Amino acid sequence: MTISQEVPVEANDARGRVAELHAIREEARRGPSEKATQAQKAKGKLTARERIDLLLDEGSFHEVEPLRRHRASGFGLELKRPYTDGVITGWGTVHGRTVFVYAHDFRIFGGALGEAHAQKIHKIMDMAITAGAPLISLNDGAGARIQEGVSALAGYGGIFQRNTRASGVIPQISVMLGPCAGGAAYSPALTDFVFMVRETSQMFITGPDVVQAVTGEEISQNGLGGADVHSTVSGVAHFAYDDEQTCLEEVRYLLSLLPQNNRENPPAVECHDPADRRGDVLLDVVPADANRSYDMHKVIEEIVDEGEYLEVHERWATNIICALSRLDGQVVGIIANQPASLAGVLDIEASEKAARFVQMCDAFNIPLVTLLDVPGFLPGVSQEHGGIIRHGAKLLYAYCNATVPRISLILRKAYGGAYIVMDSQSIGADLTFAWPTNEIAVMGAEGAANVIFRRQIAGSDDPDATRARVVKEYKAELMHPYYAAERGLVHDVIDPAETREVLISSLAMLRTKHADLPSRKHGNPPQ
Repeated sequence: MTISQEVPVEANDARGRVAELHAIREEARRGPSEKATQAQKAKGKLTARERIDLLLDEGSFHEVEPLRRHRASGFGLELKRPYTDGVITGWGTVHGRTVFVYAHDFRIFGGALGEAHAQKIHKIMDMAITAGAPLISLNDGAGARIQEGVSALAGYGGIFQRNTRASGVIPQISVMLGPCAGGAAYSPALTDFVFMVRETSQMFITGPDVVQAVTGEEISQNGLGGADVHSTVSGVAHFAYDDEQTCLEEVRYLLSLLPQNNRENPPAVECHDPADRRGDVLLDVVPADANRSYDMHKVIEEIVDEGEYLEVHERWATNIICALSRLDGQVVGIIANQPASLAGVLDIEASEKAARFVQMCDAFNIPLVTLLDVPGFLPGVSQEHGGIIRHGAKLLYAYCNATVPRISLILRKAYGGAYIVMDSQSIGADLTFAWPTNEIAVMGAEGAANVIFRRQIAGSDDPDATRARVVKEYKAELMHPYYAAERGLVHDVIDPAETREVLISSLAMLRTKHADLPSRKHGNPPQ
């Protein structure tokens, strides 16, 4: 529709020009057509502007370049030049703090990225980096605009370059709200957090049709790259929700736990949960017997403010827990082994999950609290062939490189290399505490006894009795609760009921911690 068709006024004076402006703005705001809007709704999806309204504080959105249109020609593009060019960009506030946002409008070119579309995103990303404020992308796009060829591909390159430049500088959050293929999937992979909505959002490099053509495998879009796949199998998505409203509300919650940029601390809040609140229930939650299972979530709930926390990657690599929470109103990152899943052992996926979380917390000045109950690394051919050495080294590197306050607490067992990797004092933890149920050793007593006393057990008239005796001796000599404390490898052995108070007072002391890394361009972390 042309301006002359839309605006029935003489635009030859100020009032006419203003009327013309309002008409154009309304056309841009309304979008392509009611039919396109209904098609979007029929898929169970909100429009781009409805999503922005849910994400931001009411009335806070300021749009950038709403009147932008593409200049491409050929393949009929010159006849279709809608305002916004399929992406809405701007800034607003979440809980009163500035954020920048861009949202693909699937109703226009299927949300596909062209040159003008990309330039709008580049500009808002540059603004976010300059202002030092979080960037949220609401993704619902079909990849590069094929009609614009290499210009569209170059547009993705500019986005990837800015994602990388902003990494560790401002929080970047990707919200997947529709099918995102090819280049549209790579930008989210470069950001700090990925949210997805079940049934309506997918991520894949090549779609089901291409997969079938190349490999012969038949699979649906959700089966290939749906929210459940990426939140449980691939680990690409950190969060998955059933509907867009819940998803966007959780994005707001996450933002309340993050700083604006890497030069600020996370926002503190007033805490009504007493800092010295005892946790006597912990004595019943965690069994003294190292072979008995329990749910580490219950420990976290008892320690943190009001029992509230936001778990990251909740359904992927469940043998380790990564969560953001608060202690006395101050944000902390919690990494904890989960005895209820694979006995809390470290494996390839758990190592990757925790390493990325540690790096994120360190980048954004979030103190780390590590809760240990780990029997070691998962043995097996598949783990060794899959590169457990280099993947485990990622977690080790992340902890060693972190300069934020770091406190570790050993609840029960902490064996072998896994003990070292999980932020032991020897790799730089500022404070290390232990409960009186702790067992710190190279390996479990049974395994150690079988190695050390192998000949003695084999030559005994009663091997089982001999094994039981030497296991007991080994535990008494090298695995008693105060062995590490006597050698200065644990700062103190504490009453479990006092855990919250000890953590809060320790973090308060460490709040002014300052640590510099050696001068270098960047490290070369294990891949």
